[in-house]
Amino acid sequence: MRRRLLAVGLVWGLIFGSIGALLAGEFRPTKLAAIDLAVSNAVAAGKLPGGVVWLERKGDSYHRAYGNRALVPSREPMTEDTVFDAASLTKVVVTAPVILKLVEAGKVELSAPVSRYLPEFTGDGREAITVQQLLTHVSGLPPGLPRSEPWLGSSNALALAISEPLGEPPGTQFRYSDINFILLGLVAERVTGQPLDQVATNLVFAPLGLTHSGYRPYEPTGPEGLPASLDPRSVERVAPTEVLGQSNVLRGVVHDPTARRMGGVAGHAGLFTTVADLARFSRMWLNDGQLEGGDRYLRAETVRRMTSVQTPPGLPRRGLGWDLDSPYAGQRGSVFPLGGFGHTGWTGTSLWIDPFSQTFVIFLSNRNHPSEEGSVLALRRELGTLAAEAVQSFNFVGVPGALAAEVPKKPTATLPAAAALPLADVLNGIDVLVRDEFRPLRGLKIGLVTNQTGRDRQRRPTIDLLRAAPDVQLVALFSPEHGIRGVLDHEKIGDTTDEATGLPIFSLYGERRAPTPEQLAMVDALVFDIQDIGCRFYTYISTMGNCLEAAAKAGKTFIVLDRVNPLTGRVEGPVSSGERSFVAWHEIPLRHGMTVGELARLFNAERGLGARLEVIPVEGWKPALWFDQTGLPWVNPSPNMRSLTQATLYPGVGLMEFCAVSVGRGTGTPFELLGAPYIDDRRLAAELNRAGVPGVRFVPVRFTPTASVFAGQDCGGVQILLVDRGNFRAAELGVALASTLYRLYPQELKLEKMQRLLMSPAVLEAVKANRPWFEIRALWNADLARFEERRASFLLYPR
Repeated sequence: MRRRLLAVGLVWGLIFGSIGALLAGEFRPTKLAAIDLAVSNAVAAGKLPGGVVWLERKGDSYHRAYGNRALVPSREPMTEDTVFDAASLTKVVVTAPVILKLVEAGKVELSAPVSRYLPEFTGDGREAITVQQLLTHVSGLPPGLPRSEPWLGSSNALALAISEPLGEPPGTQFRYSDINFILLGLVAERVTGQPLDQVATNLVFAPLGLTHSGYRPYEPTGPEGLPASLDPRSVERVAPTEVLGQSNVLRGVVHDPTARRMGGVAGHAGLFTTVADLARFSRMWLNDGQLEGGDRYLRAETVRRMTSVQTPPGLPRRGLGWDLDSPYAGQRGSVFPLGGFGHTGWTGTSLWIDPFSQTFVIFLSNRNHPSEEGSVLALRRELGTLAAEAVQSFNFVGVPGALAAEVPKKPTATLPAAAALPLADVLNGIDVLVRDEFRPLRGLKIGLVTNQTGRDRQRRPTIDLLRAAPDVQLVALFSPEHGIRGVLDHEKIGDTTDEATGLPIFSLYGERRAPTPEQLAMVDALVFDIQDIGCRFYTYISTMGNCLEAAAKAGKTFIVLDRVNPLTGRVEGPVSSGERSFVAWHEIPLRHGMTVGELARLFNAERGLGARLEVIPVEGWKPALWFDQTGLPWVNPSPNMRSLTQATLYPGVGLMEFCAVSVGRGTGTPFELLGAPYIDDRRLAAELNRAGVPGVRFVPVRFTPTASVFAGQDCGGVQILLVDRGNFRAAELGVALASTLYRLYPQELKLEKMQRLLMSPAVLEAVKANRPWFEIRALWNADLARFEERRASFLLYPR
């Protein structure tokens, strides 16, 4: 034990010793120590052999190497001057700047069809694909070129790209695709008459002074781009990646197989670089395209265009090459506000630039050495969060989530009205079932789990639709909390009979929470059609889980008519831990970001239920869409859930339900109000506004609820104004409310009761310790990243 304590002390001594000379007022030392610990722990856990971090703000920087550069054939310590295979960082370090330099020179037009520069690129609708659509990944092209048959060279790559069919019309869907940037690299070659590596040297590496960056540390001569021989001295500082076969270590050889077949030079991959070169590159972006010596590299308007939203409305937000807010932007973490930009690479590389705090964070690793078993997804997210928290004077107020075309260079507290919303023609599962003439249910006796939200786009109840469906026998109804019509607010609900159909209604929120074997003996299949709101403790998903489990035990098919998640596919908040309950049926985050169909798939697998599960999927919905962007009619999911705004606030405000406060039940705006007789409304509003929770503001009010907690009593409190839902995180609001109220009213609040819904002892203790919300949030980041990995194989709609 004494030896272990000495070792721990030595590690922390090295950590704090290494950062002592670098604080300069810009970084918080505890967060720098946390960065060191996060990377060191990931290395120790075998997630990666080693890596390099560079955090910089306004000229002050913190950079360090961790672990090993190589593990096989022998160990080599990682150094800060290690050269890394940057993988897809090639897209934003080389290809996108090259194309925009050519745009500035008048040699390429973003709105021009690709076929203007590559005349062969025609047929099957390819003539409609523009240069900008390649840069924003909305071309309709598939993710990559086929590698099933041997081929070599750029000309063959182009031929294969031309032969690949479009998945959908250009400009209608986001799909991250290497083919897009392969084509952009070929466009650059055609326009300049030079090979891409020479174009990159002339237009990127030389003018930016990137002296340790380039393609091909070797000359490829062997099959599939592999070198016939390699002088180890030429790649001694290069971090190796995967070991192919028994002993062929890729070192100085691009890992990406397609780039290898193209001779190591491609628009999507092939760049080798160092963290110092990327830091120099990042400073140019923070300086609006100006170099450190004062010379201009890109026009300021070009930088603004590249780093603001260029994708069509309703699609994940991307700039020209840069990622702004798509499912691939996890390295931003959970603190940096929307409005920054970055990119990642398959080999374990990432970059995020935040113009508001003038900060960038670079992480380079070779996580796929010696094999593809390494993973840095969770680590990148954690580093992004810790990097933002390490900047002492970071403005936590945030910026507009709508990300207008011209993003301001500094955050402001004045938030604009919501932008006009694009409407999609979304079909829920019941709409798809009706369109397909109920074929999946024909010949079956059906039990239907539903309520008032079970209806199609024309507002026709699912009960009536199944009752009239050809060759479908609806024999029983099952109702969740609030009853079959969603109007009851009682603790328990009994069985009854539906007056309109004469069918029995079995309550699942009374003496039982799941169908009995006797009830299931009446049916061949159990169908679930209820609108969830995307929050862990909203009980409809628990009812679904209980029904799924009961169906599995009875050997009955369970069919989910899937519905959109009204709060988008975003995840946030602590993942529940401890004893399961009806408000914490499974280990998922506060806001799970999944549809009920996706959750059913996850429940069935992770609980080992073995149910015969079928999901009738939603059509036309993307996880980036809010409910009011779907064109679907709103139906109150429960008596106190009366608007999308209330549903958005609910996962945060609802956390306080069991504490001694009113959350607005018994008023006209539940979950938009919070208060109690003992609260000084003006003081609470001032303290909460001072906390700077992104996306919300607080107005002092007094109100008298007619029902629920403090019914009939005059309450002081706040009205919660949702001013920027894109930048809002309900979990942050929840812990800000809890920590502020506990600090002001520790005796009256009864904070311990929050744990019933929070389901995180660590977060509860942090609230009691008076830690600010932006520090508390870091407690759930690692679990949240692991959940995103857990859920990935059960998702039905691409994130």
